[in-house]
Amino acid sequence: MSPDDLDPKEFGLLSELRETDLEVLFDLLEPRKLARGRKVFREGSEADGLVLLAEGQIEISGNRSDERFVLGRGAVLGGLSLVTIGPRELTATTLEPCMLWRLPRDHWRRLTDDHPRTACRLLEAILNETATHLRETLDALSGNAAGPE
Repeated sequence: MSPDDLDPKEFGLLSELRETDLEVLFDLLEPRKLARGRKVFREGSEADGLVLLAEGQIEISGNRSDERFVLGRGAVLGGLSLVTIGPRELTATTLEPCMLWRLPRDHWRRLTDDHPRTACRLLEAILNETATHLRETLDALSGNAAGPE
């Protein structure tokens, strides 16, 4: 599978990017095939890049909770780690063979230097997605899972 095989519409984060932005971004992605039971990343390890899950399923878990959840094709992980430094908050483990595309932080820096508009659009998408997750979490905590009317 090559980046050309990726459908940006499957990745909510990428769905609003322009074709030229996607071409630039896809040139910077690194492929990674992982067998079942492998760690995509571990809680406490340095967060160092964005991960796109193109095939397979991964389980997300952490030490703060016994709750686990499963993500499938089209999941995007670690967007904020492109611009923040610190440890991963969760562990991601493959439940079946997976195909991932990774944008490491050093490739992000190259994107910001060489294509600042594309980097800005990607960062806006990451922040919009983060804000949406935050609102959903706050709604769930307040008992208003349906959100405001």
